[in-house]
Amino acid sequence: MNKREFVKKGLIGLGSSLSGFYALKSFGREIFTKSTFNSIPSPSDKLDKWSIEARYYSQTARGVKCRLCPTICNLKENETGECRTRINIDGKLYCIAYGNPCAVHIDPIEKKPLYHFLPSSTAFSIATAGCNLACLNCQNWEISQRSPNETRNYDLMPLRVVEECKKNQCQSIAYTYSEPIAFYEYTYDTSVLARKEGIKNVLISAGYINEEPLRELCKVIDAANIDLKSFDNKVYEMLNAGTLEPVLNTLKILKEENVWFEITNLIVPEWTDNFEMIKKMCDWLVENGFKDYPLHFSRFHPTYKLKQLPVTPNATLEKARQIALYSGIKFVYIGNVPDTTADCTICNKCGKTIVERRGFTIISNNIINASCKFCGEKIPGVWN
Repeated sequence: MNKREFVKKGLIGLGSSLSGFYALKSFGREIFTKSTFNSIPSPSDKLDKWSIEARYYSQTARGVKCRLCPTICNLKENETGECRTRINIDGKLYCIAYGNPCAVHIDPIEKKPLYHFLPSSTAFSIATAGCNLACLNCQNWEISQRSPNETRNYDLMPLRVVEECKKNQCQSIAYTYSEPIAFYEYTYDTSVLARKEGIKNVLISAGYINEEPLRELCKVIDAANIDLKSFDNKVYEMLNAGTLEPVLNTLKILKEENVWFEITNLIVPEWTDNFEMIKKMCDWLVENGFKDYPLHFSRFHPTYKLKQLPVTPNATLEKARQIALYSGIKFVYIGNVPDTTADCTICNKCGKTIVERRGFTIISNNIINASCKFCGEKIPGVWN
């Protein structure tokens, strides 16, 4: 069976819809009890308190056209977009993912992963159901491939998110776990309020978004981790139901808008473990001015529709890291691997370990005033 046949066969089973709350065991500690959950009315109930008019759409003779992401869904009355969070009601596009996250946790910032952004700090992390991609390897598919109408959700409007973030002494709010582009309005409005309180905003995203909404979001976002899933358009289509070019544009725009970001590349055996493709990706990053932005190679674990695949071998991850370093990327990490030293930050000039990590814990930090303590080399990032 080739990959195309595998994808087609795998998609057949998506018809059944599950409802209820999905516990995300890999996340940080939960901060609310189940008594704070509220169920969400179905789309047939029209609008409710968790619905807000979408920011980016236009009305056409064939329905409402969503212009938030490159998918460009054209929706007839009562139709829902591919992301499951946008619906056409009475000729207007509404987002039903607003103030109703299904996951709320406190995480170390290193878990995002962000290694060059406020080390040892905590992030108040939220996610609603929904995603504008359909990755066969999604580790959080229980929420990303559902609608907010199919999960049990917290009642947490933007102002309360900020209040809870402050109460729990978190330095940032992370929009994460599923895809914050799918709950764009919630992300944006919460970020505006957070900024006023001196709280940082962190976007953990696949970066599959159109330029105009991204530039608007950049005005209130402080950092991002972008999942660059592969460097091959065919793989993007088959594995993720997306395309490569919009994600590369996202990286360029984040750099132009002076948003700090780091890049994650999940190495999936038989899909994205082609070393020639990895070299091409790394060369492109260097040629386009991204050598100072950290690159995280992440280990794949069998999940969702790719349970038959093995975990990524350590040797594959190590070789990918060497390719990236040889290409000229200064800070290259390996993630999802226990007992590795490849999650430590090494000074590009003197070669000494300046941030020692064990998992998500900082053992030592030798960066002072954004510089290496030993040789004075400036280290890119946001350190305080």
